[in-house]
Amino acid sequence: MTSLTLIESSRFGPLQVEPEDVIDFPLGMIGLPGHRYTLLDRNPDSGFLWLQSLDEPALSLPVVDPRRFFSNFALSLSEEDRERVSASDLDAAAFYVTVRAAKDPADIVVNLRAPIIVWEQVGHQLLNHGPGASLEAPLFAAPETSPGSAE
Repeated sequence: MTSLTLIESSRFGPLQVEPEDVIDFPLGMIGLPGHRYTLLDRNPDSGFLWLQSLDEPALSLPVVDPRRFFSNFALSLSEEDRERVSASDLDAAAFYVTVRAAKDPADIVVNLRAPIIVWEQVGHQLLNHGPGASLEAPLFAAPETSPGSAE
């Protein structure tokens, strides 16, 4: 029987993580320490999750599923990366991109170039060669003004 992982998150306080909620990143993540993370849904239905490190309790990153916010999101991986993920159906895997928050919603961006793909509790941050895979894609489009509206 595998036991719970207990951590004291600096952002969320004490956390108990079930074994099936632990995501192992065997190759780590770009520029980040540790290999074990979990996803926290602190604001259900918002689309925003927190990728909380289980190895570094002070580390948590906001993430979103790019398919929810970008209807034209395209993922193109090298053959080596496809094999690394080992998902029989890549579309069935969970996809996330990191969010860089800002006070002004117009300045909030996501990294579509290095998505996180999770399949069967194993995560990989990979290079996306797809069209429009920007390092800093605006998450929220600026509202368009209609012709004749006051500015």
